[in-house]
Amino acid sequence: MGDTNAERRPAGELEAAVLAALWAADAPLTPVQMQDALGGSLARTTVTTILTRLYEKRSVDRIRSGRGFAYLPTEDASGLTARRMYAELEKTEDRGAVLTRFVSRLSDEDEQLLRALLEGDAP
Repeated sequence: MGDTNAERRPAGELEAAVLAALWAADAPLTPVQMQDALGGSLARTTVTTILTRLYEKRSVDRIRSGRGFAYLPTEDASGLTARRMYAELEKTEDRGAVLTRFVSRLSDEDEQLLRALLEGDAP
């Protein structure tokens, strides 16, 4: 048996590719349509599994399409990133320490933007 680990993609890469395809689509996509959008290199069952996982994470929603489902993103890329950041913050007991370290690593420009957002002066 070959080394399948050498062929494996990094964790989250397939989910990211699926989300990117959904964001680029002008309508919800079925697993077969998603398979085509991803270049056809993945099995339909793999695509369906990824879409199901994203649905369970609430990153996509689904609507009935024939006997199956068509999927659409629940938010744009910025919204998803913000939700992930918030989820990470919720996991910690010392939110102050996490926020302090986060802010200490911001560039000057990002720090100024964050200050403007907190003061209600966001561009």
